[in-house]
Amino acid sequence: MIYVKALIKGEDDIPPFTRLFEYADESDESIFFEAIRMIRQRLSKNLRINVHECMMVYLAYVVEQLRANKPIKSITANARKVLSVDQVMIGVPECLKKITFEIRIDSDNNSVRKEMINIDCPFPPCKYILLPES
Repeated sequence: MIYVKALIKGEDDIPPFTRLFEYADESDESIFFEAIRMIRQRLSKNLRINVHECMMVYLAYVVEQLRANKPIKSITANARKVLSVDQVMIGVPECLKKITFEIRIDSDNNSVRKEMINIDCPFPPCKYILLPES
């Protein structure tokens, strides 16, 4: 079981938005992880992904880390290594400046784990080069 409410904040001129992810049973989760596999396959072919696919990748990362009992500090610190600016479409890093996951997942002993995870600036700073005016 995976239930997630994600609040996404971008730059000041982009209104924040919320996405809900609900995977109630094993078959739903298998569909979710198959979608992640397909997104990762696209990334391996050097294809850029959009905002929604980025959200799925970050969600999968958080779920996998929580299920591996990684500390929250470690999850948030390593989130910047999940995707790079070169892997996403233009405008995506500006749309995803802060992601807040309110997450409920089942654990190995059939208990429900609830966590709040904040990922600030998930993309490393990009190195755009502006040409001087001529």
